Amino acid sequence: MTDATEIHPNISECRYVAVDLAGHGLSSHRPAGVLYTFPANVADVRRIVDGLQWTTFTIIGHSMGGNIAALFSALYPEMVNAFILLDAYGFLPTDQKEIPKVMRQGMDEMLQYEKKTEEKKRVYTYEKAAERLQAANPILSERSVHTLLERGLVQGEGGLVFSRDLRINFTNIVRYISLEQSLEIQSRIQASVLVVLGDKGFGATTGPELYPRRFASKLLQGYYDRNHTVVTVAGDHHVHLNDPEVVAPLVSDFLRTKVFSQHLPA
Repeated sequence: MTDATEIHPNISECRYVAVDLAGHGLSSHRPAGVLYTFPANVADVRRIVDGLQWTTFTIIGHSMGGNIAALFSALYPEMVNAFILLDAYGFLPTDQKEIPKVMRQGMDEMLQYEKKTEEKKRVYTYEKAAERLQAANPILSERSVHTLLERGLVQGEGGLVFSRDLRINFTNIVRYISLEQSLEIQSRIQASVLVVLGDKGFGATTGPELYPRRFASKLLQGYYDRNHTVVTVAGDHHVHLNDPEVVAPLVSDFLRTKVFSQHLPA
């Protein structure tokens, strides 16, 4: 999820806009045959910003939302005065020789999906839906499960159905760029950056075959070299959701120091 925050000197008076990206929550699904990609999501964020008539703002993004936030901040550096990554490095590079393979994989997944006959969505009671989400994401707390289900379920024929588009789980064919390309895009970011990582989060659980340590260390070094802030907290990939009291003070202090102090009246 990506949050856009309008700048205001008092953090309690900020305007927060939480975005259900396409295929998530209560947002529409992409049309048949259209792949979910990071550039398409960035374009959607740009449309939202235009609709809100914002010129400068802060983005907070978790996981995939963090990668979208990073790409947006690099493409539109003049619009973002700060951005916060929650258990994400901002980019998902891969070895150049692997790029054709993963691009083909993403396309094949979509093509196979399109060959299937239309299946009726599975119907749940609320309790069964909660059990299903908990089983699929065992690191989520019970409170977090209920929070996600607030916008993750819609009324269907005979019960509740998950609102997400299953295609969002397909291999994202555009996210796979080389480390060198990722570092070049990262260098275009002009905003102040806060990176909050869980010690048992993304970097600790994806495994070296999916996200080599050298990729993570190079991207983190890129943030260090530009005097950005990187903090590791005790928690997993959903620490911001499971234990918000751990993450919230870091975010608040960062915004007060890097953003609000720059906008206080003289």
